[in-house]
Amino acid sequence: MNRARIIAHFDLDAFFVSVECINNPALKGIPLIVGGSRERGVVTACSYETRKFGVHSAMPMATAMRLCPQATVIKGTRGEYSRYSRMVTEIIAAKAPLFEKASIDEFYLDLTGMDTYFDPWQWTVDLRQEIIDKTGLPISFALASNKMIAKIATNEAKPNGCIRVPAGMEQEYLAPLPVNTIPGIGKQTHRHLLDAGIKTIGDITVRTEKQMEQLLGNYGTELWNKAHGRHSGEVTPYYEAKSVSTENTFEANTNDAGFLLSELTRMTEKIGFELRRDDKMTGCVTVKIRYSDFETRSRQTSVSYTFYDDELIPVAKGLFHKLYQKGEHVRLLGVKFSELTNEARQTNMFEDTEKKSSLYKAIDSVKNRFGKTAINRGKTS
Repeated sequence: MNRARIIAHFDLDAFFVSVECINNPALKGIPLIVGGSRERGVVTACSYETRKFGVHSAMPMATAMRLCPQATVIKGTRGEYSRYSRMVTEIIAAKAPLFEKASIDEFYLDLTGMDTYFDPWQWTVDLRQEIIDKTGLPISFALASNKMIAKIATNEAKPNGCIRVPAGMEQEYLAPLPVNTIPGIGKQTHRHLLDAGIKTIGDITVRTEKQMEQLLGNYGTELWNKAHGRHSGEVTPYYEAKSVSTENTFEANTNDAGFLLSELTRMTEKIGFELRRDDKMTGCVTVKIRYSDFETRSRQTSVSYTFYDDELIPVAKGLFHKLYQKGEHVRLLGVKFSELTNEARQTNMFEDTEKKSSLYKAIDSVKNRFGKTAINRGKTS
């Protein structure tokens, strides 16, 4: 008989809102919306005090203002969200034997086998408390036999609580919950299930697998298994993605600062394109200079996660100006992006980036078709 897995799911409660309240305690306890402005955009995050009025994330700001006109609206501070997420990641990485960072504010931990040496529940309770003590952030978790049950239970534990679903009790735990509690059920599927008389997860289990397949095809079979508490998703080990970089050794050494800045811009655009192609963002930029006497210097700085050229180029140029010894001849110039991640896109949600995203998609489409150098900036100084 296979040993039951032990999976913990951690979720930072109203993460963006919590960070804002730590940095400005006057915002605690009031209806608060993190987004663009009161007139446009969408709600990125909102406090529990705001949710009481029916406001939720991704809601048009105009709708949110009608529901809760007294809410305080702030733009948000993207860099702070990245910083706090890194703090939590480091705490978990120092303790957990195996963990997955599912998003900027969500983590899965595989504690299977730990019960031989420790009480997994108490260990997880202690880890949660350490995160709260060191960051000030509220965080909820659930302990269960698989990722799906743990995620569902964490949502039930919020705000700032914890739940354990013992192995063997999965179906009993799920049965009374609304059927759309199962992750992945969209509005259309939910409506179809309701029309079929399926309101709770338990309503699925009283039907046969064949009946569910006739109702929803292959997805019906998948839901039938999930309703019985079965889920085989593995915790994917988290690691810091490798860096992406480029460098150029010049045919002739040069001290032409204008040319060097032009090359720096070209290289930054080149690997910025690679980031967007791989759907990753960078949290650290490094510039390297090698002089004619082979002395090599580099300088780096942390940045708010991004993959936009217009945000990365000024950073690279700033590092260059701090590094470059005016008048000295350079033989090599390099740029590197590190601390790559594919979950930090959330940190950009509160900004009005729709036009910018559309522009970069158009540019990258041309580059994909005609090559990375098909489009270059008209001004690079």
